[in-house]
Amino acid sequence: MGAPPTGIAPPRSFDGPPALETLAHRDAPVSGVAMAAPAQKSPEPVARRLNWLIWAAEGAGTALLVLGALSAIALVLGTGSPLAGWSGSARLLLTGLLVGTCVALLVVSPLGRLSGAHLNPAITLAFWVVRMASGRDVIGYVGAQLLGAVAGGLTFRWLWGGVALSVGGGVTHPTIPIWEALCLEAGMTALLVVMIFLFVSRERLARWTPLMLIPVLAVLIWKGSPYTGTSLNPARSEGPAVAFADFADLWLYFLGPILGALVVAMAWRQRDHAAQPKTAKLFHDPTYPCSLRSELEVKGQGRME
Repeated sequence: MGAPPTGIAPPRSFDGPPALETLAHRDAPVSGVAMAAPAQKSPEPVARRLNWLIWAAEGAGTALLVLGALSAIALVLGTGSPLAGWSGSARLLLTGLLVGTCVALLVVSPLGRLSGAHLNPAITLAFWVVRMASGRDVIGYVGAQLLGAVAGGLTFRWLWGGVALSVGGGVTHPTIPIWEALCLEAGMTALLVVMIFLFVSRERLARWTPLMLIPVLAVLIWKGSPYTGTSLNPARSEGPAVAFADFADLWLYFLGPILGALVVAMAWRQRDHAAQPKTAKLFHDPTYPCSLRSELEVKGQGRME
C-alpha cells in the first residue's frame, strides 16, 4: 500500500443449511423433545444475483484504493510536489497517513459496507482460514480485487502521466536482499491481520476498525517503505505492475503478504470460540446484505445459498 522505495526510499461451514436459524418459540408445546437451544446469529440467504453486486463493490473499492494510494505517492513524492522541501521521513509519514485515511474512508463507504472492504487478497484468505468466508466468496473477492487493482493502476497512469513515471509508477521493489524483503512483507502483513482480527473479534471494537487502520497503515508505510515499499497487499502491487509493465519482484508481493496473513489466521483459528471474529466485514452495517459469515445482526438479506 505504501510508497515505492525510490529516490526518497519510498466447525463452522459455509456449505451447510443457508437459511437463518431461529430461536425456538418459548411458548411452543414440547412433547418429549427438548426445546432447541438459542441459535448463533447467522444471516439469511443472499439472492445469488447479489453476489455479483457484492463482488463488483469489492472490485470498485480495490480500484479506488489502488488509485488513491498511488495518487498519494505521486502527490507527496512525485516531480513538482509542493512538499519537496520536506524531509524524506516526513513525506513518507504523510504518505502513510493519506493512504490509511483513503482505506478507512473506503471501508465506511457504501461500497465497503456492502462488500466488507477487504480490498486485499491476503485479508480475504485470512478470513477464509478462520471460516468466515466461503470458498466461493474467496474466488469472487480475489478475482474482483485483482481486476479492480488493474483498473486502478491504469487510471493512475492516465491521470498522472509524467508524475506517475517520476515515482516509478508506484511499482513496489525491494531495496534489501530478496528474502529479507519477503520476511518483512510477511511480518508487516501479519501485524495488520492481527490488528484487524483483534478488532473484529470484539463486538464493541468492531465498529472502530476503520479508525484503527489509519495509524497502523501510516506507521507501516512510514517505516517499511524504504525497504520494500510496504505493499501488504498483492492487489496493490499487481495494479501498477500491470499498468506500467514492470513485473520484476511481483511474486514477492504476492507470496510475502499471503504467507503472513495465513500464518496469523492458522494460529488464530486455534483460539477458543469466544476469541474468533464476529464479522468478516471491516465495518459491519446490519442494514447491508452480507455474503460473508457474521455473528452480528444482519437486518437485510444475509448469507448466500
